[in-house]
Amino acid sequence: MFRPLFALVLMTTPVLAAESKEESCGYQADVVRAIQQARLDRVKQADVASTIASSNPTWPANYSQAIPQLTSWVYDQKRKDLRKKDLGEILYQQCVDNWDQIQALKNDLKN
Repeated sequence: MFRPLFALVLMTTPVLAAESKEESCGYQADVVRAIQQARLDRVKQADVASTIASSNPTWPANYSQAIPQLTSWVYDQKRKDLRKKDLGEILYQQCVDNWDQIQALKNDLKN
């Protein structure tokens, strides 16, 4: 379930040349955590992107491009499950573990 989501995140958030794997995966995890918190705070799904943007997130702006795609996935989760799981940590681990495969996929898509 996470692999397609994780691939989507990496494809929609280009990595800056100076970013390490850990930095990029960390930013992606932060985006997911922000969406998860919005869901727990009962922010309407249509308002998530603007709510997060108004909080002046610390990640580079290009990572916010993934918010619309990730919002529907997070909002499909049961709230009780979101209280127990850190989706950001899960995504971070998936990202780090599969970094080389995703980078190869991105390169193949560019060619």
